[in-house]
Amino acid sequence: MLYRTFGRAGWQVSEIGYGMWGMGGWTESDDAESLRSLELAVELGCNFFDTAWAYGSGHSEKLFAQLQRAHPDKKLYIATKIPPKNRIWPSRRGFKLDDVFPAEYIKEYTELSLKNLGVETIDVQQFHVWEDDWAEREEWQRALEDLKREGKIQAAGISINRWEPRNAIRSLRTGHIDAVQVIYNIFDQNPNDELFPVCAELNIAVIARVPFDEGSLTGTLTNDSKWAEGDWRNGYFVPDNLKASVEHADALKPLVPQNMTMPEMALRWILANKTVSTIIPGMRKEKNVRANIAASDGMLLNDDLMRELEKHRWDRTPTDWSQ
Repeated sequence: MLYRTFGRAGWQVSEIGYGMWGMGGWTESDDAESLRSLELAVELGCNFFDTAWAYGSGHSEKLFAQLQRAHPDKKLYIATKIPPKNRIWPSRRGFKLDDVFPAEYIKEYTELSLKNLGVETIDVQQFHVWEDDWAEREEWQRALEDLKREGKIQAAGISINRWEPRNAIRSLRTGHIDAVQVIYNIFDQNPNDELFPVCAELNIAVIARVPFDEGSLTGTLTNDSKWAEGDWRNGYFVPDNLKASVEHADALKPLVPQNMTMPEMALRWILANKTVSTIIPGMRKEKNVRANIAASDGMLLNDDLMRELEKHRWDRTPTDWSQ
């Protein structure tokens, strides 16, 4: 495992982190299997874990608490998220800060996450949705200042709404945000346009999420793919999106190098960008942990392939199903 500096916090974090959404209530999740996968990740050098209160109403956070108790001598960095008070993902234009992240609510859910995680301080506390129109509001700024001063959080972050990488830039320039979490993958290259230059300028850490485009960049989806009742992917991969996702993924398959999988290619494409501090693929099975962490070996894709993959940028705009 290789490590990168986490922005101005200065931490050395594993460039392959661990996304814990899937173990917080997705269908087919199994706690014992999840804990074995988490243990293996630590064994292989992973030290950055991303969760949220909303992942099973604290369930994913409690799994991290078990992992941390098993490794009291290791520094495992934990990032979690405050759910929007109105429980609407993603945020929408015109939403009021008072309805989504009032100051006392920010503090309340930080306390809840501290209890679930079993830690005295949260390394990165993030807003789970965001609107840049809130940038200059002092309420959230003061709440974060209070939490940092009290030692309850070390850094603050924003998880940017899907396909809206510009919707945080004003907030980053306030100086109160230390990290951004943003969708970044072969298809979603938009953060390169405006967001990443600002992050580099201000030394803000970048957490790259959804590296496999919710599964399409694994190359395993088909037009007949279905998930168990209650699985959120049934609402995301509506027929039009599923068909388009399969078509875009199929167009990539001839480019996958020999002796490499599409997921590995997807991770190596992201790792070529040094603005990225860590990538957080979701991993519920040990085989996926081994495969994803193996990409952290310093070997990058060749320049010709990188240029070809840049041509597969897929610019999309938020819809009613793209939560």
